[in-house]
Amino acid sequence: MQYILAIDQGTTSSRAIVFDAQASVVGTARQEFPQIYPASGLVEHDPEDLWRTVVQSAREAVSRTGIDVADIAAIGITNQRETTLVWDRATGKPIHNAIVWQDRRTAPLCAALRDAGHEPLISRTTGLLLDPYFSATKLRWILDHVDGAKAKAARGELAFGTVDSFLIWRLTGGRVHATDATNAARTMLFDIRRGAWDHDICNLLDIHPSLLPQVYDCAADFGETTADLLGRAIPIAGVAGDQQAAALGQACFTPGMMKSTYGTGCFALLNTGERVVESRHRLLTTIAAQIDGRRTYALEGSIFVAGAVVQWLRDGLGVIASAGEVQGLAESADTTQEVVLVPAFTGLGAPYWRPDCRGAVFGLTRSTGPAELARAALASVGFQTRDLLEAMVADWTEETGTATTPVLRVDGGMSASDWAMQFLADITGAVVDRPQFQETTALGVAWLAGMRTGLYPDAETFAKHWALDRSFLPRLAAEVRDEQYRRWKKAVAAAISMENDG
Repeated sequence: MQYILAIDQGTTSSRAIVFDAQASVVGTARQEFPQIYPASGLVEHDPEDLWRTVVQSAREAVSRTGIDVADIAAIGITNQRETTLVWDRATGKPIHNAIVWQDRRTAPLCAALRDAGHEPLISRTTGLLLDPYFSATKLRWILDHVDGAKAKAARGELAFGTVDSFLIWRLTGGRVHATDATNAARTMLFDIRRGAWDHDICNLLDIHPSLLPQVYDCAADFGETTADLLGRAIPIAGVAGDQQAAALGQACFTPGMMKSTYGTGCFALLNTGERVVESRHRLLTTIAAQIDGRRTYALEGSIFVAGAVVQWLRDGLGVIASAGEVQGLAESADTTQEVVLVPAFTGLGAPYWRPDCRGAVFGLTRSTGPAELARAALASVGFQTRDLLEAMVADWTEETGTATTPVLRVDGGMSASDWAMQFLADITGAVVDRPQFQETTALGVAWLAGMRTGLYPDAETFAKHWALDRSFLPRLAAEVRDEQYRRWKKAVAAAISMENDG
């Protein structure tokens, strides 16, 4: 058995990648699925779309390799985090659409819990802030708004899970209801120090314990697939949320190492080792990985809109026909126009945590066109990353007494843009390293499954295979960088002020 099948279930598509014994890609497939927007600020997925595209992409990837399915040692699963599903244990059918991590419908509930004084308990226990981003209040909403759901939950007839849990349930034919520690840590129901579901928070939100999956290490026995799916039963041996999987794929195993992934959103993780660093600058404390019962932790900053801003240019405004056009447009922009875009389409994430804020554009003139909007869109990702980096450096400095700016290891679709990555280096003042292999999320979970089955080496040996494609060095003078960032901060403050006034 010389191959690992990695399933990467994301926000806009499901992908499957087959890796060989050297962790090289030998087959890949991708299936997109539609987004559902019931109202402003609400985002859903049809769970059957998630399932269908996962199965189709897995079958297609294996078929393209020409390998015998008997040679696949194990499956690894990585997934969009926080997205919430509830299904009937008897039928396996979801009782509502999946509520996506971007969805803001539970902002009023979060505000009520905050006003009642519950945020300190939640933050201290889970490492998270009280925000609609996380799964717990989404779960509460489903139980409150689906007829009969609360009674069924009380009778133990329903199961809750993030996407990984739902896929494990379906892949194993309903035999296994499980998740891993990294996904559990994003639900706002999990005690990250004890490594267990927190009864006090569950009681606070009236969430019955029977809903919750069993929590395993990231590299563990998650059961076997049913034989009909791929031609034989295959063990599921590795699971991690997409951002933690990307950190593993980027070989960020040492405290102080940092990665930033640019997909639909942007998520930066700083490895803090065995330290649980409580952020004083409104970042999240989360589990980076749990292997052999040992938890390592991370500081995380979450940006809700990164690559999604390019999708908005294409699908919302129609100023580009494909994402590949955006770099050329940005390069041709009139740099004397200081257009600033705050892409708060689904609120602002770290370090602002303003679910009520909405997007805004500043500095428009009669001569502003698609090129200037494209430049502002890409630049907004760099500005938001600086927000995260400054908060991370401050937290890490206060914790360790050492003031250093880490090298940013980047991945995700937008990292392919040289313009965006150079702007990122310029505006943050940090070195930005892009690896040769970009599918770091799938690679990370493939490593977990391969390590569990003995196909891949330990972390130290695996890290030696990380290879640099290009380093982007800061070129802007500090005073120019800081002036541009000052304009960004003013734009964010204005966008927030507009919501406050409204």
